[in-house]
This record gives sequence, structure tokens and C-alpha cells, in this order.
Amino acid sequence: MNILFYISAVIAIVATLRMITGKNAVHALLYLIVSLLAVSVIFFLLGAPFVAALEVIIYAGAIMVLFVFVIMMLNVSGDGIKKEKALLTPGIWVGPSIITTVLLLEMVYMLVRQPSPFPGQPIASIVRTEVTPAVVGALLFTKYILVVELSAFLLAAGIIGAYHLGQKEKVSHHRYLKKEGGPV
Repeated sequence: MNILFYISAVIAIVATLRMITGKNAVHALLYLIVSLLAVSVIFFLLGAPFVAALEVIIYAGAIMVLFVFVIMMLNVSGDGIKKEKALLTPGIWVGPSIITTVLLLEMVYMLVRQPSPFPGQPIASIVRTEVTPAVVGALLFTKYILVVELSAFLLAAGIIGAYHLGQKEKVSHHRYLKKEGGPV
């Protein structure tokens, strides 16, 4: 299991570095998705399958798809078609394909073999507790309520900031309501 952890960690680091240093926004997002998938494999290896599933469903699934759609919608220039044709060349897909294949083989190996997480101890001697969503929710709203509230304030500040950044200036279409000239 340790080797799988290290392989996933290296993939996460390499994909994150490629995401940071990439010049193409779509490639950077694809590398970010690979990085999030590698981190979810690490969570699964550490015994947190619920967190691993949330990582895949929420981050790699929903949020990254939204980012990809926003970037695709903002790419309205004529250069976008040329760039899309360049993505169809087979050489570009070699790196992400190799990384994805390694992650897939790791996941299949974990599901088939399932060795003991602690060397020298049989699986039967290890007591595992299942962490359900109800337990996570109870902890979030009792012991970690301050962290939840601070996260809510951060998210609210982000939403307000995004609103103000995206707000356009009001355009007056009537000649008497224009600021600079006044009535003609």
C-alpha cells in the first residue's frame, strides 16, 4: 500500500506543477482534475473513502466541469477553433493518458488485493470504524462549528466580491440622463 501512496503523491505533485506552469487554461484545468483524482486516491488509501468520494464528486466532478464550461464559453475568438484542432493531435494526450492509466491500475489493484494497512498485523486484528455522513455532519455542527461559520463567511465574501467584480456600469440610454453632457 505504501507504494500506491507514493505513486499517487508523485502524480498529484506532477499534475499540480503542470497545472501551475501550463500556458493553456484548458490543459491546466485537466491537470487540476488529475491532481484532484490523485488526492482522492490518497484519501482512500488513508482510510477515508467518504472523503475520497466527496473529492471526486464535488471537486473533480462538479466544480471542474463548471470551470471547463466557463473557459469554453469565454473562448469566442477565431483562434479558439485553431486551438481546438491542435488538441486533436495524438501527441498532446500521451501525458494525461499515462497518468490516468496509472491511477486506474492503482484503483483496480486496491480493490482486488486489499492487504492489511499495517505491516505484520492481519486484517482481522485491525478494528476499523466506519465514518458515515451523519457522523461527519454531527462533528461539523458541534465540535467544528467555528470552522464551518468561518468558511461560510469566506464563501459569502467571495460571492459578494465576484458580484462586484462582475457588475457592469449602468448605461443610461436617454440623452437627459447622461452624466457628462447633461441636456442637449
